[in-house]
Amino acid sequence: MATDQGKTSNMGGLAIMAELTGKTIPEVGTTIFRPPYTPTAIGAFAGRDRGTDFRPTRKTPSHKWAEDQGAVFVEVGMWLRAQWFPQAGETHWRQSVDREVLATRKSVGICDVTTLGKIDVQGADAATFLNKIYCNAFGKLAIGKTRYGLMLREDGIAMDDGTAARLADDHFVVTTTTANAVSVFRHMEFARQCLWPDFDVQLISTTEAWAQYAVAGPNARNLLQKIVDSEFDLSNEAFPFMACANVTVCGGLRARLFRISFSGELAFEIAVPTRYGDAMIRRLMQAGEEFEAVAYGTEALGVMRIEKGHAAGNELNGTTSALNLGMERMVSKKKDSIGSTLSERSGLNTDDALKLIGLRPVDVKNPVPAGSHLITKGDPVDATHDQGYVTSACYSPNLGHSIALAYLKSGDSRKGEILRLVSPLTGFDHEVEVVSAHFIDPEGERLRA
Repeated sequence: MATDQGKTSNMGGLAIMAELTGKTIPEVGTTIFRPPYTPTAIGAFAGRDRGTDFRPTRKTPSHKWAEDQGAVFVEVGMWLRAQWFPQAGETHWRQSVDREVLATRKSVGICDVTTLGKIDVQGADAATFLNKIYCNAFGKLAIGKTRYGLMLREDGIAMDDGTAARLADDHFVVTTTTANAVSVFRHMEFARQCLWPDFDVQLISTTEAWAQYAVAGPNARNLLQKIVDSEFDLSNEAFPFMACANVTVCGGLRARLFRISFSGELAFEIAVPTRYGDAMIRRLMQAGEEFEAVAYGTEALGVMRIEKGHAAGNELNGTTSALNLGMERMVSKKKDSIGSTLSERSGLNTDDALKLIGLRPVDVKNPVPAGSHLITKGDPVDATHDQGYVTSACYSPNLGHSIALAYLKSGDSRKGEILRLVSPLTGFDHEVEVVSAHFIDPEGERLRA
């Protein structure tokens, strides 16, 4: 009876013996099994990991529709997400991505963002709780409003960013990055149970419960007005930037609407119960036909957020602070929150601290690859003279050349400076100019339209 010492196989063995001897099981009696026994994890019976055969695969609500469109998929935080949607005649992935970016900024694009972490925070102390979880203030956020928030680890390093939407006095919906959905929920649950156990607050992860789509571009409002039921006013005056609300769509289906933008365009995110996710993407695309709406994938999403200067996982890499991100003013001095005190450590606030900046090549034909390092002209290429590094890079079809986000020592005071971009591993060594991280619409006029 091997490893379980008869714990699970005893009855089976007795039944076999009873059959062989022509007796009943009670007449056979019991075997002698040796305590203590050690339970065996069910995973041990499955065998070793072989490729994708034993790995769970999460598919977004629009997966089947995206497959039908010929989408190319990529694994993102255990999810399969559409990377881009190739069309006839497109022979290179960037042709597809460039088209999706340009079409979204020209008219409207739709992207499945279901994979973003979603956490319902409810209870009389929900606002007080979030005020301690985020380094910026949430205690007085008005009902029907959404706020961008930054979470710090206990050591003052940036942990995650996202939004918190207040749907009621005692109800918030928190979003996280896809990669950190589990770790942020675990962090919040620890804080709820161990740091502030007396708070009246409950948490539940609803990531899989809601299918959510970003609708971005100048015609985003026009498209959604065909989807959201007519009693809800989506005008700029009634539903301004960073608004949120419970609404109904398509004749009474409950939904949540958020006016937030990762692309830098006029944009909304519409969420419906997951069971309706497939129907929703089909309805959105149908409603968008008159606006020549396109579906866009993670590559176009990344291009547009770099063009806008939004930080993401590459910038929130576990080594950077609010100061490095240019968000030091978000760390409120009027309240206590996790990580706020240690964020003031002298080592994190040096005069030459890394700052998030933008880069453009002096020769627009040159790329600006991620991972490259920045060196002052005339200095040797070594760690001692390293001035910073590129975190995110892409080709911008709107600007017609490569762009990048990077961390640079004292970067906020070095705009206009020409630096060497070097990558000894790949042989790159050319000049780049330090510019603002906001390449597109730096004043934010589009997203507030």
